[in-house]
Amino acid sequence: MRAIITLKYAVIIMWIYEHTDWPNFSWDQETITPCLIKVRHIQGRLLGRMQALGFDLKQEASLNTLTNDVIKSSAIEGEILNPEEVRSSIARRLGIDIAGLVPAGRDVEGIVEMMLDATQNFDKPLSEGRLFDWHAALFPTGRSGMQRITVGAYRPEEAGAMQVVSGPIGREKVHFEAPAAKALKKEMTAFLKWLDQESDLDAVIKAAIAHLWFVTIHPVEDGNGRIARAIADMALSRADNTRERFYSMSAQIEAERKEYYTQLEAQQKSDVDITKWLMWFLKCLERAIEGAEETLATVLHKSKLWDHLNQKSVNDRQRLIVNRMFEDFKGHMNTSKYAKIAKCSTDTAFRDIKELLDIGAFIQNPGSGRSTSYRLADVEDLE
Repeated sequence: MRAIITLKYAVIIMWIYEHTDWPNFSWDQETITPCLIKVRHIQGRLLGRMQALGFDLKQEASLNTLTNDVIKSSAIEGEILNPEEVRSSIARRLGIDIAGLVPAGRDVEGIVEMMLDATQNFDKPLSEGRLFDWHAALFPTGRSGMQRITVGAYRPEEAGAMQVVSGPIGREKVHFEAPAAKALKKEMTAFLKWLDQESDLDAVIKAAIAHLWFVTIHPVEDGNGRIARAIADMALSRADNTRERFYSMSAQIEAERKEYYTQLEAQQKSDVDITKWLMWFLKCLERAIEGAEETLATVLHKSKLWDHLNQKSVNDRQRLIVNRMFEDFKGHMNTSKYAKIAKCSTDTAFRDIKELLDIGAFIQNPGSGRSTSYRLADVEDLE
């Protein structure tokens, strides 16, 4: 079936939902099976390794992943969130005791509330009311930027056509046009019924289809991408059968944002054969899971170092600095950075650093004078 019909000089785009087979998606099972088997294998291996960790380490790894998930899902839409606020909001809601909790703004609290509800309550049905609650949490002021939008409901007809466009005024390029508002109730009823019904469909494939299906319907005025990724995370939590998150699909999508939009646009301009979309989603998920090995390594490193430090005498400033260096810290530590972060004099910073060197927590990098800098001891250094 052709997705583009040429009539004389005009090119008419036929969107995926305009095909008579919509939404009866099809795919080449033989093509996707090897990739699905590989994803399921590395997924099981990662979860097995994580379950072997102690409770505190699993909590730390899950907190890091959820924080990254929230930050990156918003970044895909161009919204930059404060990582400390996100981490604090998640920790507070999950009852995780961490140092340096900071208050979070309404924009942070809203998306955290949605993402946690999706992953912590993955086994609950996604009803229309729950979906509207997610949307209201994303836009607590009833506005998207300076524009007032309909919140906690499907987009109304008076909002006009929902299009994804680019280019200057007068020469816009339409990348996608969503179904008309009058069709939303019917479309979403079918989607929500499918999402929660029992089937033999693999849960990972279901996550990929759910993501594409929801974002194609585009049922709300804003926040469709973030909600689609929350739904995919909910489906992946069902696939893992755990509330703990150890890999971030949103973080990987953000890293591949250009290709993500290219794949979505290509599929939405095609028919209901979604083999190419499924292959991209599975490959992206594979890279996300493989990237989680870095999170695991960081958590194990942090645990090993703190086991070492807890046998020594370290002050609150030193604890603050070590924790900060495990977070999104750029470059290496030096005396002036230490003094600024710990809010102390450079003399005090120098003494603290020397003590951390003496007990093996810090390693001095090559260089001297103003170029003197330090890094945290690696696991190999501690051993």
